[in-house]
Amino acid sequence: MTGTEVEPAPRGAGRGDARPPLLRLEGITKRFGELLANDAIDLELRAGEVLALLGENGAGKTTLTSILFGHYAADAGTVRVADGRGGLVALPPGRPEAALAAGIGMVHQHFTLAHNLTGFENIVLGTEPWWRPRPARAGARARIEDLARRMGLEVELDRPVGTLGVGARQRIEILKALYREARVLVLDEPTAVLTPQEAEGLFATIRALAADGRGVIFITHKLAEVEAVAERVVVLRQGRKVADRPLVGTSREELARLMVGREVVEPVRRPRAPGAVVLALEAVTAGSGRDRIEAVSFALREGEILGIAGVSGNGQAALAALAAGLLRPERGRVALAGSAAALESPRAAVRAGVGRIPEDRERDGVVGELDLSENLALERLDAPEVSRFGLLRRRAMRERARRAIEAFAIRAPGPDAPVRLLSGGNMQKVVLARALEAAPRLLLADQPTRGLDVAATAFVHERLLAARERGTAILLISEDLDELLALSDRIAVLHRGRLAGPFPSEQLDVPTLGLLMAGHEPEEPLGAAA
Repeated sequence: MTGTEVEPAPRGAGRGDARPPLLRLEGITKRFGELLANDAIDLELRAGEVLALLGENGAGKTTLTSILFGHYAADAGTVRVADGRGGLVALPPGRPEAALAAGIGMVHQHFTLAHNLTGFENIVLGTEPWWRPRPARAGARARIEDLARRMGLEVELDRPVGTLGVGARQRIEILKALYREARVLVLDEPTAVLTPQEAEGLFATIRALAADGRGVIFITHKLAEVEAVAERVVVLRQGRKVADRPLVGTSREELARLMVGREVVEPVRRPRAPGAVVLALEAVTAGSGRDRIEAVSFALREGEILGIAGVSGNGQAALAALAAGLLRPERGRVALAGSAAALESPRAAVRAGVGRIPEDRERDGVVGELDLSENLALERLDAPEVSRFGLLRRRAMRERARRAIEAFAIRAPGPDAPVRLLSGGNMQKVVLARALEAAPRLLLADQPTRGLDVAATAFVHERLLAARERGTAILLISEDLDELLALSDRIAVLHRGRLAGPFPSEQLDVPTLGLLMAGHEPEEPLGAAA
């Protein structure tokens, strides 16, 4: 297959499939100014089918599902859904309430739950009057409990959602959609905040949904998950559908090639002797609430990547803030190259050689209204190549930005382009270029590839390993366990603010990390690394 030629319809999704269609998108086209986000896309989903929707950042997946759910109206094309009588009816465009009424449910990566309400209250919220009598509420509860039992979605319905773990909250999100009689369920990056064990539970639920005759559209960047749960894959590239095929007989490497249009080679970490200690924590307690660490100690050395695993909200934010000079310890000592003063403030940290890739690139990594050259200079405004006598050197800043655009393969119109116009992957490359430009002594990489496609992820990994080879000490905080195992020399696990390890990464695998993330001891003891 070459260019944007679309493969023929696969077995199990064409005329030979006896399962009735639940959803059909025909010729969906959407433009945003000069950008053609969706170009005449056709897609069909049948009862009992799990369809993986793949594509690199900016391929058009979000736009397509937003049109399906009524958040956007297509410029051309039609969305048709099953009418319950064996036929399909057109959905009115741009009306989310019509999509809900037609049985389309969506579970977003970031949950939309009221934390002060119970699981039961979240599920029924908006479906009945608040004064609903007790017998009617009992009927609703019985129906929810039956759904939970049949779909493998057991949750504590009477606990406030804010007290539940992320896996339980996700199950409530799915139950909320099923309670509204969703026949088509769209799951957007559903495992981003789950442990491996919770992800396996989710996959079992997806299989149960398919066995119950529902259709599932599964959006993910993790190709191993596609293999675990999908029956068929549709691949988008630059707004066009370039593949529609059964998963059987398709390798991960081929899926990656279809997504980006070329082969993707993941870099390999090579053995390297670490140097002197760069970052040291000695019995440090800091932070508040769920983002708190208790008596954490470790040492990170030159030319070493120390990975930090853990389910979101177990102290990672406090640890990242300490390393960036944004937080001071309540007890214990944190030091950069032996100096506690070097991490007293963000300015002191930058001047002492700390580079930073923050968890939320849009909130903490870039200023969307500033252009690319300005964003690249944000943390070095007093550097001679950026300013002189308190005045910005605009020409020099643009030249630096041009070099960064070329070196980091940033897709941008030019140095003067506002960063808010860039895709998420290219925003991340801007943050990466700024962090690595000064050859930092310590690099804080907090979720550096979250939401990135396979090609952008491989690029970030290559740059992190190159920095390690140059002697940079890297604190890698990630919820992607495959990423941690591939890049880290040692890995430690945070659970409820307590640190297990660090352990040599060669002693670990995904199931063992999952146990540690859930607060359990592995079946065989691990030897802690010095």
